[in-house]
Amino acid sequence: MLSNHQICSLLPEPGGQNGVAVTTHVETEIADQPDCWQRAAELASTPLPGLPEPGERVAVVGCGTSLFIAQAYASLREGAGLGETDAFAASEMPSHRRYDRVLALTRSGTTTEVLDLLGELHGAVPTTAITADATTPVMTAADEVIVLDFADERSVVQTRFATTTLTLLRAHLGQDPSKAIADARRALADALPAGLTDRTQFTFLGTGWTVGLAAEAALKMREASLSWTESYPAKEYRHGPIAITDERSAVWMFGPAPEGLEEQVTATGGLWVQPDLDPLASLIMAQRLALALATARGLDPDVPRHLSRSVILRPAAG
Repeated sequence: MLSNHQICSLLPEPGGQNGVAVTTHVETEIADQPDCWQRAAELASTPLPGLPEPGERVAVVGCGTSLFIAQAYASLREGAGLGETDAFAASEMPSHRRYDRVLALTRSGTTTEVLDLLGELHGAVPTTAITADATTPVMTAADEVIVLDFADERSVVQTRFATTTLTLLRAHLGQDPSKAIADARRALADALPAGLTDRTQFTFLGTGWTVGLAAEAALKMREASLSWTESYPAKEYRHGPIAITDERSAVWMFGPAPEGLEEQVTATGGLWVQPDLDPLASLIMAQRLALALATARGLDPDVPRHLSRSVILRPAAG
């Protein structure tokens, strides 16, 4: 039986006096994240049928940004001892594996790979979706649906929906979101590290659940600013990727760093960046960097090259 949990709100309208735009959709949505996280935390304190229960074996699936958020959540849940949790691109979930529940993350609710997978799983395993749009096909494709329409976005580049979803899931795992929310406000107010926007190559590193955040930061930089970015588990960075690091590079660490890594990066001429923030709030600063570089390069972050809000594939010709 479909169970929808919805919070409704109006999306903010970018613009200034006389209808003259003074900001991009992406900028507005980045700035809204602390308030969205607060609402997600409040929602997590209510019953949410469909979210994984302790002991369930769970697969979390998504595409693009949603995949990286799935990876972060999977690591957090399994690390908390709540059950085996795997994350897959929706197109790559192994059909032979057996799970107690599949959780699908999809902002648009229309992504072909997610809908195809949910269709294949129908009746075989309980499925839950988290989406931003209650008018889309995922509402009937999944057994249970949680709608975060207050975090929906007009931009193609995902920011607040992804981080709000992870805030909801972190709170459902029992984590107190108050520090992350406070740090998110700091991440919006603090200046970016000096010299960061002068760099031309960016590497993002993480450990455990922040490996997914590092991948998402790199994706934001590519999407919004067409930057040369890479991401790795922090200890893997020394196994080859450090070779590209020089005085043109910045290396951004999400969370605690392996011992000695900062010194090794500094010795290459690279700029070491490690914000003293909750890692999810640190992602907000990386989003701001992507926006700043896009602006400096004359790019419109609301119209990223070759991208659309949702990937909808046409059926193969018969």
